[in-house]
Amino acid sequence: MTRLARTRAELNEALACPADRAPVALVPTMGALHDGHVALMRRAREEVGPGGRLVVSVFVNPLQFAAGEDLDRYPRTLDADLEACRAEGVDVVFAPTVEEVYPDGRPVVTVDPGPLGSAFEGAVRPTHFRGVLTVVAKLFGLVAPQVAVFGEKDYQQLVLVRRMAADLCLDLRVAAAATVREPDGLALSSRNRYLDEDERERATVLFRALTAACRDAVRGPEAALGAARAELRRVHGVDLDYLEVTDPELGPAPAQGDGRVLVAARVGSTRLIDNLPVRFGP
Repeated sequence: MTRLARTRAELNEALACPADRAPVALVPTMGALHDGHVALMRRAREEVGPGGRLVVSVFVNPLQFAAGEDLDRYPRTLDADLEACRAEGVDVVFAPTVEEVYPDGRPVVTVDPGPLGSAFEGAVRPTHFRGVLTVVAKLFGLVAPQVAVFGEKDYQQLVLVRRMAADLCLDLRVAAAATVREPDGLALSSRNRYLDEDERERATVLFRALTAACRDAVRGPEAALGAARAELRRVHGVDLDYLEVTDPELGPAPAQGDGRVLVAARVGSTRLIDNLPVRFGP
């Protein structure tokens, strides 16, 4: 049975099993759950097994939204989210209010994401990762999981959460789940529902650009970028924020070896991000 916890006390009660040493897995979300989130839940269940406990948090975190972003219109669909969690055998859904997470208002002490927090997404959204890491650290403290699962679609977030867990000795493992896509390649996102039919069609160019980069990466990072840019130029009405190639930890791309290609763009009023692993060189 899936239990809904709206307060810290209810969460503690739901997880309080003194004689039970079953491992706990956490999937942090902002709700508006889709098949990508379901994949995270299934990965988390694999991590802790049928006897473990799976917690999904549903919280739209105001700390990671800047002025003018979509905090107010971000979809909130708790009833549907609960049904999705029940279908996946989630043990606890933690869906607190803002006041429950930040009882003293905006926190004085926050988590500094370091230099990587100012690159890529951080260059466009300067306060974003401070808000993300702060709420994730709070959730880790409240739930005390042995493993937390994050999606590769938000790849910079994944890298930063792993770095935070290691640097702050948080005593848990951060596991990754692959990006889930529509048949035409568009990465699943709660923000996809903002797109109208024409914008939805245009948005598929992001995946085509990434796959073009992967195809030409045999000739090196610059060739990969050139192939992706050429694909993006084929479609009007897609405003590029950034297109980058890196190593797996988001440092400079190697001439040969494993890397990542990342893209962010606005289609209409909707901002979308995506990425793929890539292999540079022959």
